[in-house]
Order: sequence, then C-alpha cells, then structure tokens
Amino acid sequence: MRDTPVYSFAAFSGAGKTTYLERLIPALKAWGLRVGIVKHHGHDTELDQEGKDSWRFARAGADVTAVVSPGQAAFIENRGLDPEEAVERIWGVDLILAEGYKSGPWPKILVCRGDGERAVLPEDCVAVVSDRPVACAAPVFPLDDPEPMAAWLAARVEEHRDRRRLK
Repeated sequence: MRDTPVYSFAAFSGAGKTTYLERLIPALKAWGLRVGIVKHHGHDTELDQEGKDSWRFARAGADVTAVVSPGQAAFIENRGLDPEEAVERIWGVDLILAEGYKSGPWPKILVCRGDGERAVLPEDCVAVVSDRPVACAAPVFPLDDPEPMAAWLAARVEEHRDRRRLK
C-alpha cells in the first residue's frame, strides 16, 4: 500500500500542466522534498532509442530492461502499467505528482487558464492552479508562481509524516 502522498495535476490539454510542474519541481526541491512524477501519455511511444543495446534487448523479447549508470537508472517495460502500479514502484521520495489522470484515484489539483469556463472541478479536487480567480471552496494558487503551491504541498507532506508517526 502506497505510503507516499500522491496528487494528480489534472487539466485539459494545453492548460499548462507540464510547464507548471517543470517550475514546481525546483520549488519543492527547495523545501527539501524528494519528488517523483508519473506522466500520463495516451499514445504508444517508443521510449527507447533505436539501435541502442536496451532497444536491441527489447526487440529480442526482453519484457523488462534496466539501464543503470552511476548517476541514473531506468527501467523500460515492454508492457503497459496501470498508473496505480507505476506509483507503487516509485520509492525513496516524499511526494509523487501525477500529470493527468483526471479519473485516477488520487486527490486532484486542477490546472486551468483563461476564464475557466472549461474548468470542471472533480469531486476530489483539493486545489486549483489558475491565471484567473476561480470561484470554488478549494484553495486557488497562481499559475505564474509555483512557490505558494510548493509551500502548500510541503505542509501536506509534513501532515502526512505526522499522521504516520502517530500510528
């Protein structure tokens, strides 16, 4: 069972999820947090490079290939995973952020830009990131400044740690 908090950044395509997360990660790192990411990708894409040894092993029939160096490691699986299974495989981090997965099992942080007309708050929406005011009960954070969201998520991680200590 996953003991690391997971939050899913959900939005329509083009709302700015990737750009926002790209700016949020360093802000979270400044809070001393180790961050994992699970990226939703709706299409089959070749993740490996043609001609490389790992690509050749996959073509030969390997179901999983691990590429390991002193500074990085990657597991390339030649099978699909449910996002929940991918999250379960991430360890050694304080927080996991999922990009996408509007219908996934994790609390949602909605990203919206413009007038927010297309912004549909999911039931499990715990926060909103927007470039405009959004009328909702959840806290709203600025799209152009990830620092307030980083502070809010760092507080959620600390609350999670406190609850674990009390168990």
